[in-house]
Amino acid sequence: MTDPAPTGPSVPGTSTGPVVVGFDGSPESLTATEWAAREAERRDRPLEVLEAWPWPKRDVVGSDQTYHRALAHLADRESALSDLVPGVPVSTAPVSADPVEALEEASHRAAVLVLGSRGLGTLRGFLVGSVSQEVLRRSACPVVLVRAREDEPDGSVTAGIDLAHPAGHVLAFAFQAAALRSAPLRVIHVWSPPAGSEYMSYGAIGGLEGELSSAEWSGLAEALEPLRARYPEVEVTADLVRGKPAVELVDAAASARLLVLGRRLRHLPFRHHHLGPVAHAAIHHVHCPVAVVPYG
Repeated sequence: MTDPAPTGPSVPGTSTGPVVVGFDGSPESLTATEWAAREAERRDRPLEVLEAWPWPKRDVVGSDQTYHRALAHLADRESALSDLVPGVPVSTAPVSADPVEALEEASHRAAVLVLGSRGLGTLRGFLVGSVSQEVLRRSACPVVLVRAREDEPDGSVTAGIDLAHPAGHVLAFAFQAAALRSAPLRVIHVWSPPAGSEYMSYGAIGGLEGELSSAEWSGLAEALEPLRARYPEVEVTADLVRGKPAVELVDAAASARLLVLGRRLRHLPFRHHHLGPVAHAAIHHVHCPVAVVPYG
């Protein structure tokens, strides 16, 4: 299924580019490659499997065998994925470079970048490696973090937006994902009254909250309007939730097949980039795949 001609906010990244997935032979990267293959099939895009690490000099004892073993694993993976999605062109790319640098570079030409994440740790949170976290912070295109040994569940695509920031890119990705899956879409905006309102009288608080929630509903409807027109086939539910965004969106994702969140692009050196508390909570505690969409 191809995406309709754009009439509203565009999805960041190169929509005509490949789906790129990081691979290192681990169980989580095997799951990620399968998810990416199905995503490439949905999008009618080629799939590129990228394995990156600083290859040792070939004259070091054992390095030549390691190099050829890695190439054989890549070839085996390419064959398996070609069988999984016969209509999708699959290619592999071994890159002698730092994984973060190679994946960040690939994000500038990819439609979507897919990474794997390990299972639950001792504190009941998902183990997200340093490479994945750094790529999530630096990627120019949407990044999807896929859990090890877990298929994408049934349910709705769920998007969390913050009306205090531009929501067009996040919503565009979420609507597109829902349309490609023939799935319903749930859009959630979490809000809270301004600081200090807890010291007001009950009557004043009630009046203030009524005015604020009315304004929030109007803003949510306005943000959704162009995407509803672009994707009339998508069944959309809009929710306005009072609370803490990280807590509410992690809870909401319990019944989701894909959680879509935003990450603000900052024109700063990479060491100053960060995910923000909501995306950070999601990648460590949400069971379904998590898509982090940059917006600028």
